Amino acid sequence: MYLMILLGNGVLILVTTLNSHLHTPMYFFLANLSFLDICYTTSSVPLILDSFLTPRKTISFSACAVQMFLSFAMGATECVLLSVMAFDRYVAICNPLRYPVVMSKAAYVPMAISSWAAGSITATVQTSLAMQLPFCEGNVINHFTCEILAVLKLACADISINVISMGVANVIFLGVPVLFIFVSYVFILTTILRLSSAEGRKKAFSTCSAHLTVVVVFYGTILFMYGKPKSKDPRGADKQDLADKLISLFYGVVTPILNPIIYSLRNKDVKAAVRSLVRQKWRFPMILCSVTST
Repeated sequence: MYLMILLGNGVLILVTTLNSHLHTPMYFFLANLSFLDICYTTSSVPLILDSFLTPRKTISFSACAVQMFLSFAMGATECVLLSVMAFDRYVAICNPLRYPVVMSKAAYVPMAISSWAAGSITATVQTSLAMQLPFCEGNVINHFTCEILAVLKLACADISINVISMGVANVIFLGVPVLFIFVSYVFILTTILRLSSAEGRKKAFSTCSAHLTVVVVFYGTILFMYGKPKSKDPRGADKQDLADKLISLFYGVVTPILNPIIYSLRNKDVKAAVRSLVRQKWRFPMILCSVTST
């Protein structure tokens, strides 16, 4: 699955970079999303595989901090990036004549940079607060990775500041983007339904369906993980810990595999770019072979 993530997202980055027809804001954001998925998965899966293949089940304090930072930063960045992609679709469908001006390169590049910066800043704050806590419970993390909620359970000090900061981060990076995406799609759907042409409505829906599918999968997983109430019953808590592990694994492995599949299957431009890239790669050896034989 890890190799599939690297291959699928790597191909998306490659075709959006090499194909001049895909040098648009939507595919620029898609390339950022693919790179983000590779970074997030690489921050955890290799260590998980290493723990399966070797007797060593430990991770250093500094490596745990780096892993926690990367996972939180990538998750927060994806929240902002998906809302930016929703804005891009809103402008493209609701204000198509102004699209080249509103979503110029001078606008969409800073948008992507701001998404990465916002995710990195909040991850720095959350990781710093967590790493300053004293840990005196055997330091055994009940999780596949150094997930911040699992690490906070090991602290033997007051974590109220961490809880408050996590709550603020959830509002900013989960609540606000979800509300923004919801409002954007209300306007998008209203505009699409007003179109007189059935072909126009179908084309407009197809440009949004891939992004909307990714949004539902991503936010559904994250909201279920961070927004559900915590059980006080020990037996319920054990089931909850298992559910958190499985949800985290789904978010960290399954979602990065689904993203390139969803965008490839639902997007004719991406499929055409992939076919063109494959034909070029095959044509070069054939030309080289014919020249050699001549």
